[in-house]
Amino acid sequence: MSTLVFLETHDGEPTKGGLGVLSKAAALGAGEVSAAVLGTGVRDAAAKAGAHGATKVFVVEDDALAPPLPQPRVDALEAVVAESGAENILFAASVLGADIASGLAARLDAGLNWDLTDLRVDGGELVGTRPALGDTVLVEVGWTSTPRIGLVRSGTFDPVESGGTAEVHDVSATFQDFSTQARLVDHLQEESSGPSIEDADVIVAGGRGLGGPEGFSMCEELAAALGGAVAATRAVVDAGWYPYSAQVGQTGKTVSPKLYIALGISGAIQHKVGMQGSGTIVAINKDPNAPIFDFADLGVVGDLAQIAPKLTELLRARQ
Repeated sequence: MSTLVFLETHDGEPTKGGLGVLSKAAALGAGEVSAAVLGTGVRDAAAKAGAHGATKVFVVEDDALAPPLPQPRVDALEAVVAESGAENILFAASVLGADIASGLAARLDAGLNWDLTDLRVDGGELVGTRPALGDTVLVEVGWTSTPRIGLVRSGTFDPVESGGTAEVHDVSATFQDFSTQARLVDHLQEESSGPSIEDADVIVAGGRGLGGPEGFSMCEELAAALGGAVAATRAVVDAGWYPYSAQVGQTGKTVSPKLYIALGISGAIQHKVGMQGSGTIVAINKDPNAPIFDFADLGVVGDLAQIAPKLTELLRARQ
């Protein structure tokens, strides 16, 4: 069984999510694992693929792949699949990755399972695990034909370096006329200081208990003192208190930092599934019956408007 992992790149560097999926595919130990790297100036990304378990890296470099548009990448991946003969094609979930995966499934008439949180091999067949019924149960899913396409939930697997190297194969792609009709007019990136919530070792997350958007200043100051990032629940981003890019949960991002501090978060199941893989979970909430205390490693019952600033002050004093 051969597996191909699409490595999304930003500024020529592979994303953590893609490297995590690649590491997981290599750890399955079921057949050859290769990676696909598409874009311009992506040779360094190809080298990192080998260090994370790929034995082969298929590279498509073309000016048509310079802008982050999905349709030309569907054409390029179609050529890579034909070259590699891959039976499994895996993606790390992202806006671009989801667009490419669905487009490739339509192009190849292939089955697509999405929101996967685990992968295993059983009897020579790939089996995925995904949440259902609002993440209250886990179900096993499979495919009825090849190629099998899987979209893995963001933040599910961490990259693991194997120290290996990979053969690099250049592939030429033919682009459909309709694939080049869209044009990227502008590409704006939000400026931020510190790590992203996907990469941070420490996350300070805020919920409705903050009382309003001004309450996030407590999260930001505490996160800065810890060298971490700020996250939020769906309720507060829907209310406009914080950007959607910081949302953690079922319809947001999945994170697994070493330390997760929840300020004023009740702990609904939809939020739990996005952060339950954290190393240590600390919850501060004035409601002693908040569900988050059921799975927090340390719970503090009290007024976070007094506790959080004091904690920040003590951390700064120790620094």
